[in-house]
Amino acid sequence: MPAPLALVETDAGSPQAADAVIIGAGIVGVFAAYYLARRGLKVALVEKGRVGAEQSSRNWGWCRQQNRDARELPMATRSLDLWERFAAESGEDTGFRRCGLLYLSDNEEELAGWARWRDFARTVGVTTCMLDSTKASERGKATGRAWKGGVFSPTDGTADPANAAPAVARAIAKLGGTVHQNCAARGIELEGGKLSAVVTEHGTIRTKIAVLAGGAWASSFCRQLGIRFPQASVRSSILSVEPGAGDLPDALHTARVSVTRRGDGGHTLAISGRGRVDPTAQNMRFAGQFLPMFMRRWRSLSPGGLEGIRSGHESLVGWRLDRPTPMEQMRILDPAFDRRTIRLTHQRAIELLPSLGGRRITASWAGYIDSTPDGVPAIGEVATVPGFILAAGFSGHGFGIGPGAGHLIADIVTATAPIVDPEPYHPKRFQASAWGKVADF
Repeated sequence: MPAPLALVETDAGSPQAADAVIIGAGIVGVFAAYYLARRGLKVALVEKGRVGAEQSSRNWGWCRQQNRDARELPMATRSLDLWERFAAESGEDTGFRRCGLLYLSDNEEELAGWARWRDFARTVGVTTCMLDSTKASERGKATGRAWKGGVFSPTDGTADPANAAPAVARAIAKLGGTVHQNCAARGIELEGGKLSAVVTEHGTIRTKIAVLAGGAWASSFCRQLGIRFPQASVRSSILSVEPGAGDLPDALHTARVSVTRRGDGGHTLAISGRGRVDPTAQNMRFAGQFLPMFMRRWRSLSPGGLEGIRSGHESLVGWRLDRPTPMEQMRILDPAFDRRTIRLTHQRAIELLPSLGGRRITASWAGYIDSTPDGVPAIGEVATVPGFILAAGFSGHGFGIGPGAGHLIADIVTATAPIVDPEPYHPKRFQASAWGKVADF
């Protein structure tokens, strides 16, 4: 079974014109459209498949500051506030709760790394609590064992991946924006060297602004425009189990397995960082730039198979605007999950939390985590195509920082004082080497 996802009714066809067109209705795309609509812009959000159907519904649901890279931490902090405010502003429920995130470990080196991050976090006003063995074992009592130490980040939380993006899409409609599912954007048109329209399978939308929040498809789309955007996808496999496991932490991370309470009372189970890299033409093209990241994470990543080629999101083919594109042939990326990883994850989760042993597996799925060479997203206007704003490569962090990213995009579009410094995210940085700059996450 695929990852659970709430259905949302949206507009048919596509409008003739809009102030801004958002391409991709994942969590970043919907929040970008939401904040633009709140500022009075006529917004059209186009999605080749369903709202939130790819990685935005296939993640853990964590909204965290803990262990964020210094470049991403300001956006993570602002995003937590925005998650909280969204419900009050919109009347829609994303399932967000500041339940706190618990990290447990028996590894002295890992604990020392968390302590160093705690010291850094204090300098920017972020609260995180190191736990000694007694406190860690008490907070982790559901494991039935003692721990050397841990971390508890009390102001962090989770949202519900099955409902978050659909909830924001409904809020966009309330503000007068339009949302269009099964409406692939095939490309753009230019006038005088500037963006003048977005071409979709259902017609052309006249606009001066287009935001590409296309997730794992972003690099292929950019290639059609002559834009070189280095991107690689990691296929990650996770599962969920039914409710009834008892009093477990809402969100628990250990080196062997991580467990998160879902909105329905069940739990998501995953192994942090574990995934497969499916060989594709795009991966080969950008292999040199991704070498530093893959070298750092070689213990967690394994070679994949033909899923990436079958999916079509990382090919180097060109496409025409008057014919169906690979995005229309693969409406929703739903790659095969790694059965070995699912078995291992379930086994480790039961070993960590025995009360999960009697819970039935309700779903297993995989998703493509779109990454940049340095593990930090690309957000900013592309200099060679004025009016075209890239927002992709969120490297497994997009769900939690989705509100902040969407707000920053709206700031860029409306030339408003940015919610965070946009410079660390600008795509122009990929013109230089990424060696030595890979994010710690």
